[in-house]
Formats: sequence, structure tokens, C-alpha cells
Amino acid sequence: MTLRTILAAALLIVHGGAFADGKALFAKNCAACHQASGKGIPGAFPALAGSKFVQGPSADVAAVLLKGRGGMPDFSPTLADADIAEVLSYVRSAWGNQAPALTEREVSALRDTLKVEQFAAGQMSNKH
Repeated sequence: MTLRTILAAALLIVHGGAFADGKALFAKNCAACHQASGKGIPGAFPALAGSKFVQGPSADVAAVLLKGRGGMPDFSPTLADADIAEVLSYVRSAWGNQAPALTEREVSALRDTLKVEQFAAGQMSNKH
């Protein structure tokens, strides 16, 4: 067993599978613009790999997904707080990034602070 396999297994155990789910959520919702490599598209979509912003305060990063920023849409009506926490935890630890994971509770508290409507889990809620 390689060290990489052991580390991946440890991440899955510690985060309860959130790393794998976060990667899948990223692939579905973010990779078209930010690319699977996290390198973005220069001049159009910023790189997330090595980003000081992504690795900065978790509330700042989560606020972008909850409210949008620049040309990026908000994902508050289409992703539950647990999903936002998972995808951001993945992004903050992928491609060499080294920032702590987020919890559903942190995202939920920020949603309340920012006065962003609660996620509606209806079939018609996925606008992305």
C-alpha cells in the first residue's frame, strides 16, 4: 500500500467521506469553469489551486458560494449547507492547498449572518 493510498483513506475516515463527495460536487458544479485541475482559465475563471483567497478565512470563501461574486453565481438555492461545506473542504485541501475543512454548522451560521435564504431541496431548485 502506498503512502498516497494511506493518506487518502485517512482523509475519508476523518471527514466521513466528505473529501470524495466534495470532489464529486466540484466536478458537477465547478469544474467546467475552474477546471478539474483547479487551474481555472486565465482571464476568465480564477485558479483555485494555490489560491491565497481559497486558503484564507473560511467565511470569505463560503460567502462567495452563498452570495456569488463577480461573474460567479451564488449556489445558495442549489446546494445545501453540507454540500457547500464538502465542496469547499475539498477545494481547500486539493491541488496542494492546505487549509482547514469547513463544517455544515459553519456554513449554516454564515448563511444566517448574511441573511441568505435557506436551501430549498425541491426538484426545481438546481438552476446550475
